[in-house]
Amino acid sequence: MTAPSPHDTLQDLRLQVMWTRLISVVEEAAQALMRTAFSTTVRDAGDLSAAVFDTRGRLIAEAVTGTPGHVNSMAEGVRHFLARFPIDTMAEGDHYITNDPWLTAGHLHDITVVSPVVTGGRVVGLLGCCCHQLDIGGLGQGPDGRSIYEEGLQIPLMKLASRGRINEDLLAILKQNVRTPLQVEGDVLSYIASNDTGARRLVAMLKEFGQESLDALGDYILAQSLAATRERIAALPKGTWTSELVIDGYDHPITLRAALTVDGETVTVDYAGTDGAVPQGINVVMNYCRAYTVFGLKCLISPEVPNNHGALLPFVVHAPEGSILNAQRPSPVAARHVIGQMLPDVVLGCLDQALPDRVPAEGSSCLWSVQLRGRVPSSAAATFDTVFFNSGGAGARPGQDGLDATAFPSGVRAMPVEVTEHGAPIVIWKKELRPDSGGAGRHRGGLGQTVEVGTRDGSAFEVLAMYERVATPAKGRSGGGDGAAGVVRLGSGAPLRAKGLQVIPAGDRLVLELPGGAGLGNPAARDPSALAADRKAGLVG
Repeated sequence: MTAPSPHDTLQDLRLQVMWTRLISVVEEAAQALMRTAFSTTVRDAGDLSAAVFDTRGRLIAEAVTGTPGHVNSMAEGVRHFLARFPIDTMAEGDHYITNDPWLTAGHLHDITVVSPVVTGGRVVGLLGCCCHQLDIGGLGQGPDGRSIYEEGLQIPLMKLASRGRINEDLLAILKQNVRTPLQVEGDVLSYIASNDTGARRLVAMLKEFGQESLDALGDYILAQSLAATRERIAALPKGTWTSELVIDGYDHPITLRAALTVDGETVTVDYAGTDGAVPQGINVVMNYCRAYTVFGLKCLISPEVPNNHGALLPFVVHAPEGSILNAQRPSPVAARHVIGQMLPDVVLGCLDQALPDRVPAEGSSCLWSVQLRGRVPSSAAATFDTVFFNSGGAGARPGQDGLDATAFPSGVRAMPVEVTEHGAPIVIWKKELRPDSGGAGRHRGGLGQTVEVGTRDGSAFEVLAMYERVATPAKGRSGGGDGAAGVVRLGSGAPLRAKGLQVIPAGDRLVLELPGGAGLGNPAARDPSALAADRKAGLVG
């Protein structure tokens, strides 16, 4: 083999430095977004994504901050922007927007803004961000809608700004259709600030390194990532493995079925046989299905390869049209995360057969969002809308216990209690780990948590419930025990439904007991000192 020349080595080093710098550039865009956003979902929880794309719409680099549901959906979605607005029609100061679930992140509450990066009079790349909105009108983020038309305002692919001039007509329509107009307007403007920040830093970086475009760097990044991912896939055993997961659904259980095939160069997941779409808003669009499927695969197969178009290319996902994982217009999709965030558990069930002793047990998986509405005290008309995020336990891992109250696979952070209480007239009376909720095993499942919330003055309020793992808890692996099922109830004891809009009566509170992660391995093989430590800490009885 011929040794690389010093010139080649130096060039590779230079490109690696630029690659790392590019990730820093887009991370700065994400941090600018969090600093300028009005909503706690973005500002405090990081329910967002920020990324840079080449002029072909290929994902080149993503921010460290963000969720796989957002960024992997946006990785597919930017091509739709370019089909509607070709590169040669873009100008500096242009910004483009949509919340179309089938083009981007799967429900109307996620707004995507894409902006060109211009230097030397031509477009050299694109900055994009996708963020969760507290409200987008309609029935709100819950599973009660019977079609997309009931779930909120639909924004088609259109210009948010043209050569620096904001589309005030669009903002006026948007504010007229939401319950929190000031917050929504502020958030949308923060998306522009984020992309502008990233664009300025990217232009400065290109000038510093003497580059006229992203093309050479982008080609290098994608080629390196593709080669690294294919190398990991080549090391896997070849074959096909199947798995299924039964979850609560809305009013009857839903079965998700997958067949995973490794052929040496690609990994294909086919969801043939999965249950069909339902009349309620828990359906998943293909973009979101692919986003969390590929994330689950990458976590085990190529976790160290940076996420970009090249790293995603060898993973192929199929789901039958009309299934709950590939719902067609105008299916309701507002609470699509309660299904989509279970997909890593499905594919890990396949990989456990191909890679024994390397796969974690099932976890709570679905984020438990507390979306509340009610009346503002001392006001005859004013109302409030608020949301805060909570997580159950993650499944036990090979060699380690599961993580307690951890948002896997979403990665969304919990908001500080004080911030949530400041923004709405509510009191979070309890937020603590739930003992005995993690499944027993050689390695224990992560604990869920108990959350209790009410209004400040004791008045009635509404909850838009969208919770999973209540009827069907996380299943243990390799002899491990199941995690505890979730519970949704009133403080007075009466049970509530796990999904759907419900009223918490005056003088009562909402209590959520979040599910635990499942255990891994025979419980009798657990280290006695670890069990004693759990008991001393009050984690197990």
